[in-house]
Amino acid sequence: MITECTPVQMEFQGLGRRRVEAAFDGGHLSSDGGSLLLRELDAHFTIIERLAACFTDHRNAELIEHSVVELLRQRVFGIALGYEDLNDHDRLRVDPLLALVSGKEDIEGRERRHEADRGIPLASPSTLNRLELTPEDANSDSRYKKLVYSAERIESLLVDLFLESFKATPKEIVLDFDATDDQLHGKQEGRFFHGYYGNYCYLPLYVTCGDELLVAMLRKSNIDACEGTVPVLERLVKAIRAKFPDTRIILRGDSGFCREEIMAWCELNNVYYVLGLAKNSRLIAMLEPVLFKAAIRHRLTGVACREFLSFEYRTQKSWTRARRVIGKAEYLHKGVNPRFIVTNLPEDYATSADLYEKIYCARGDMENRIKEQQMDLFADRTSCNTMRANQLRLWFSSMAYVLMNRLRSTALAGTEMAQATCGTIRIKLFKIAAALKMSVRRVAIHLPTACPYKEVFVKAWEALHRLPRPA
Repeated sequence: MITECTPVQMEFQGLGRRRVEAAFDGGHLSSDGGSLLLRELDAHFTIIERLAACFTDHRNAELIEHSVVELLRQRVFGIALGYEDLNDHDRLRVDPLLALVSGKEDIEGRERRHEADRGIPLASPSTLNRLELTPEDANSDSRYKKLVYSAERIESLLVDLFLESFKATPKEIVLDFDATDDQLHGKQEGRFFHGYYGNYCYLPLYVTCGDELLVAMLRKSNIDACEGTVPVLERLVKAIRAKFPDTRIILRGDSGFCREEIMAWCELNNVYYVLGLAKNSRLIAMLEPVLFKAAIRHRLTGVACREFLSFEYRTQKSWTRARRVIGKAEYLHKGVNPRFIVTNLPEDYATSADLYEKIYCARGDMENRIKEQQMDLFADRTSCNTMRANQLRLWFSSMAYVLMNRLRSTALAGTEMAQATCGTIRIKLFKIAAALKMSVRRVAIHLPTACPYKEVFVKAWEALHRLPRPA
């Protein structure tokens, strides 16, 4: 049984003649009432259940108290609720509401096999840790670590979830590729110093489409930022065309992805690209006429001026052919600011200005998705020794993002939180006090009357209940 300790009585500033006292003795209370929305969402889309299918469980079925899907719900929901560390589950494992949303029927832990575990419904950090630390070659003869994940299945699941997010066949799909740093503070496998970021880090590759996440691939940092792009792109294009054969596919990325191998593959496979192109003296010389024009306009008007020029360009060594380049000749108060992109989109797709300003520059929104992953959902908590374990941690964060984004696009559409970040959704919609009262026939959950976002919560619940019930 849980050790029964006398709660510390805390006294605060009084209210008139009355004393103000507090103690952690409220019983079945939780600070994560909004997790009920995650449970309803996952019950409809079965995201965690499908993630569990990516694991092979070699444990003895007669001795299992926590199924793979329950472990994954506890871990992924915990990240969505703001608990990034496994150590947090030392306390969370007694939370009956987290047990409820994780799928536990015995949410008070009364029927646990061992006496020491009675009253503790959820898994301990050491049990959860087996998800990450199980080696790839583990089997039923392994002593402890017997939960083996399939990287290929998880990668495919992320793409499947993305494709299922479309209600109709899209005219085009723009795939944003970008790399970012995941700073390391230990001696993890694959740790290298990166000169650009100035620290020891991993260099994960992300692929998004709008708000949707398709790829989160952990990589060492002693590589080119675009390494692995062609195999990833090939896999994504194959999956997209299997479902949407007539959809136009556009690859978008910064100058770090402007490589001959990538562009040649796109041209050979009828994939379009819009990529940043690093400036050089030859490019600036070709842009000189419109740079002069922008400078004259700036002097006459006193405001920043832009001109665009489309021309054919080929590098002296690295490119195998000439390609269409669009140059932006911009003159600012601080001086000239030339920029370039390269594309194989047809000229009638958009004007040069729109192609740069509306198509290429829109890739900046991908930075917001990466920030949500790393700052709101702890994708940088890669402190395990092996890259395999850290890759799974990155995917846990990715699945938490998929859940949060699906909640945003389905349950929160039309509300004031339709465009809210994952961190804002957590603070305003998940962190709600909840009091649980349990009887034989029901679990009654009481949420605070004074909750400032209860209207949004109710609208989200209504939207989830309007969704077709899962079979």
